[in-house]
Amino acid sequence: MGIRQYPQLIPLIGSVVWFVMLWVMLIVWLALGQPMYPTMQGKIAYISDIGARGLKPLFITGCCITAISLTLSLSIERWLRHRGRLLPNMRTREKVCSVLSVIGAVIGSAGIILLSIFDTQRHPSLHRLFLLIFIVGVAISAIFTVAEYAWLHKDFVYYYKLRRSYMAKSIIALILIAAAIAFGIVLDSKPDVGGVLEWFIAFGFTFYLLTFWYDLRQAVGSKRGLQNRQIQMRAAI
Repeated sequence: MGIRQYPQLIPLIGSVVWFVMLWVMLIVWLALGQPMYPTMQGKIAYISDIGARGLKPLFITGCCITAISLTLSLSIERWLRHRGRLLPNMRTREKVCSVLSVIGAVIGSAGIILLSIFDTQRHPSLHRLFLLIFIVGVAISAIFTVAEYAWLHKDFVYYYKLRRSYMAKSIIALILIAAAIAFGIVLDSKPDVGGVLEWFIAFGFTFYLLTFWYDLRQAVGSKRGLQNRQIQMRAAI
């Protein structure tokens, strides 16, 4: 019993940690009477405003666990496809999309870890740079993850179950990317709107991570090469 047998635990742990961290930060800020931090430009505290104060250790820990979870989820999915425990990539373009999605996740993960360390109070310019890197990296990863699905083999026994997951990924990613663009537009001109959008994007990211929990569940109980053999058997019929 472990991660090899239950790979879906990785995105599940990351989702729970991220979700709990956000709620703890929000509840603490509200419980303290919604204080105005030096870095705040409006009435609504950004996650980074709260994370730069007394909850910085929690912020860094939560971001690190979430980042590792995202990268590992995509990397393990790639490995499971190679081993035939999930639908294998049949064409080069699928493998390229898979690799690019992992690279995007690595970039985004590095961004979120660094933005939590270089907080908005002490390193405002670096914090914004790493925030941009995080958003762009995750967006790239999501785009190539969804693109990979478009070319998956239709003979996969769990194809239609997987389809629901990737449709959810597409919808969630589209909404979050649109919200991130709006966030960038109003960040300086309308800080309160930006604050609402940031919390919305952050909580929405939880559901994006959970789609990988659904994906990796398909590998539970699946032996090496099983999906390859199923495809070959169907092709022979």
